[in-house]
Amino acid sequence: MNDGKFDSRPELIALVDEVHRLAGRLKSVFAEARRTVDLGDSEMLALNAVVEADRPPTVSQIGRSLGVARQIVQRAANALVDAGLIETRPNPDHKRAPLLVPTEAGVAMKRQADRSADAIAQALSQDIDLAGACELTRGLRAFRRQIEAQLRQGAVTAGDSD
Repeated sequence: MNDGKFDSRPELIALVDEVHRLAGRLKSVFAEARRTVDLGDSEMLALNAVVEADRPPTVSQIGRSLGVARQIVQRAANALVDAGLIETRPNPDHKRAPLLVPTEAGVAMKRQADRSADAIAQALSQDIDLAGACELTRGLRAFRRQIEAQLRQGAVTAGDSD
């Protein structure tokens, strides 16, 4: 499957490299959506995680879900609380790990960023194979879930992000 200078590397390493490169390109393309709401990358990631969560998450849950250090999420969450975009609520399961919930202002800001991102995506989509992108998304999601299942079973040691 490799088709480059480092064809001798395992396919999984090539995938990691390609995903990082793609993430970097997408981050740069969608930077304008973040600028429209004046949030940094970490704050936008945390706001997305809180607004889109099925249940109010904790900082550690967001960190694990995104694969980033808890401390980075904590700083972003603190900034979002200070800005009135999210609030903390008591967590019945853990005294020291409050639940994070969006405020109306936080949801409104997220939706504003979404509208900007949607416009960028629409423009970008003109020359992209969207059916292929959907297939790739499904494949990556399935692959991520397989890795997460292995991690839960202890079959692979993951780096500690707390």
